[in-house]
Amino acid sequence: MSQQLQFDKKMKRLSLKHRRLARGAVTSVNHDGLIIARPKRASGDFPLKGILLTVAAFFLFKGYLLAAEGPITYLERVAELENGSTVGKIGAFVMQADVLTMYIAEHLARFV
Repeated sequence: MSQQLQFDKKMKRLSLKHRRLARGAVTSVNHDGLIIARPKRASGDFPLKGILLTVAAFFLFKGYLLAAEGPITYLERVAELENGSTVGKIGAFVMQADVLTMYIAEHLARFV
């Protein structure tokens, strides 16, 4: 292999490592005292934790509303949404009193 090809190959590897290090690095000290920087492992780009927290907060909110207003008033308001526009119908579908919402409302009713 020619020296130019070896050089190009090494430059390509170094460039790739540099791009990875730019996203974050973990440093460690070698047995002889040399500090080595390694790229951080890529974590998942999908924010699953954030989405799960948002869904949990939404169900807590629905449970709070059901506990605070009472089931009759809550269902009347959902029915009003259902008779409205397309956005209202979507809102009514999302705000329906499901099993999880009723379970949360039962436990929150003591505090409301």
